[in-house]
Amino acid sequence: MKVHEYQAKSLLSRYGVAVPRGEVADTADEARDVARKLGGAVVVKAQIHAGGRGKGGGIRVARDPDEAFEHSRAILGMTLVTPQTGAAGRVVRKVLVEEALDLDRELYLGVTLDRSRALPMVIASKSGGMEIEEVATRDPSAVLREAVDPALGMFPFQARRLAFSLGLSGDSFRQGISLMQALFRAYVETDATLAEVNPLLVTRSGRVLALDAKMTFDDNALFRHPDIAGMRDLAEEDPLEVEASKFGLNYIKLDGNVGCMVNGAGLAMATMDLVKLAGGEPANFLDVGGGANEEQVKNAFRIILSDRNVRAILINIFGGIMRCDVIAKGVVAAVREIGLSLPVVVRLEGTNVDEGKRILQDSGLAVTPAEGLADGARKVVEAAR
Repeated sequence: MKVHEYQAKSLLSRYGVAVPRGEVADTADEARDVARKLGGAVVVKAQIHAGGRGKGGGIRVARDPDEAFEHSRAILGMTLVTPQTGAAGRVVRKVLVEEALDLDRELYLGVTLDRSRALPMVIASKSGGMEIEEVATRDPSAVLREAVDPALGMFPFQARRLAFSLGLSGDSFRQGISLMQALFRAYVETDATLAEVNPLLVTRSGRVLALDAKMTFDDNALFRHPDIAGMRDLAEEDPLEVEASKFGLNYIKLDGNVGCMVNGAGLAMATMDLVKLAGGEPANFLDVGGGANEEQVKNAFRIILSDRNVRAILINIFGGIMRCDVIAKGVVAAVREIGLSLPVVVRLEGTNVDEGKRILQDSGLAVTPAEGLADGARKVVEAAR
């Protein structure tokens, strides 16, 4: 789950991460009031779940409260298009109004999980304000890494090593160490999957602050953090993904035209790979899970059909805990309720596979059986064309 910048800064400040003074506003009048409280030049920042906002006109500097009003009025309600939103963009519903600070240097600091090390990794770079992936591609040596054991926390020597490498000195050096340790604590204690400060600002007076902040959280741990779960903004999420979450389905919308219904995340990834190998493009990732019931399967099928880009559907089930007959019943129930005008290719193996095939055959549905996953991928790609 993602949160907005203003929400991430609120969380980080609880752990001692220094952030600029500011408040969120829903209207231009509120933005002007916030600017008056801050008593000087401010920055008006669109709040959407995407980076690159400045490139799309979503971040503007205001010299006074009246200019903050004008900028907010222009930003609120706009469809902001950035490299991360795609062509459709995102509608801006809130702005963050913050004090304008005197910039000296922009750095990068983040914490994420290094799966190869099975440890959180603190990442830093002197190239702040840029996508860290671009920096790593252009000059891998510019990205500094420090693996940290979450049970022990970030040791001072690790923070000092990064601070030295970033070129911090004097009071900025001490502030940088404190901020790094605070950011790591926030990452661990909120069950985050990403805590990113980009840019990490060093002012001319030597202050070190999180000028921007991004946090993403493990959905499976949100039951431990009801305050964070309450920050979820459904308007920023894909409607089909929101609908799928209501039924405990793992669904991610993609750009292709081959709908996929699979049980198991690994099998779902392999299915998408083979669809691409056969020359097609998956329209979604959909894992119905190992213990889905008939109702969940029916809703999964309905959600796939709700995507207007889908031209054919591949059902790939390897029955273990999930029985093939349950899948078949769910598909039949969904088709009878919604109707079906698209070709469907079905590959069933495992528990109760013969019963599942019999249910589909007796239903009278126009489904194409597949002998193996590769065969199913070829057939569904042909059908989608």
